[in-house]
Amino acid sequence: MSGYVVGLTGGIGSGKSAAADAFVALGAALVDTDAIAHELTGPNGAAMPALREAFGPEVATADGALDRARVRGLVFADPAARGRLEGILHPMIRDISAQRCRAATSPYVVLAVPLLVESGSYRGRCDRIAVVDCPEALQVARVMARSGLGEAEVRAIMAAQASRAERLAAADDVIANDAGLDALRARVTVLDAFYRAAAAEKSAPGR
Repeated sequence: MSGYVVGLTGGIGSGKSAAADAFVALGAALVDTDAIAHELTGPNGAAMPALREAFGPEVATADGALDRARVRGLVFADPAARGRLEGILHPMIRDISAQRCRAATSPYVVLAVPLLVESGSYRGRCDRIAVVDCPEALQVARVMARSGLGEAEVRAIMAAQASRAERLAAADDVIANDAGLDALRARVTVLDAFYRAAAAEKSAPGR
């Protein structure tokens, strides 16, 4: 069981996934709330019965997965629908992520939560919070390149998240991601050594 949890977050396009991959390559366990959400809403996922009951059978695709485009349209137009969706998914994601953190056998576990700063419940479960950071213009360029969205659409997504300043204010550790993968991995390597030492200290007898 891993008793030391590092919360990993960052805005869209910041490079959270690249940072998470770098931690995993060094031996950390990764618990990714986005991946859990996809499991829950995949074909015959555990959340699908409650989602069909709440929103109707038409929110499921032919193979039993959540029709993401349809649901995005629903919750974008109706804040109450967003609340119902989150009310179903968020408790399940929290429970599963907590179970997986407890089950991890690595020296520490990285808990990747895109909206960690916005969600108070996850912050309390983390020993450290690491924020992947880059200039906003670079975020926009990255998301446009990978998604095909226009700049206005990307900035609208960013506006719905915590601001860069809010994330940095919540950070114990900042992982700069504005100089390429090698620089990112070098920063992660330094933090990996720090987290291993902190985890060992926390688990030492008498602590």
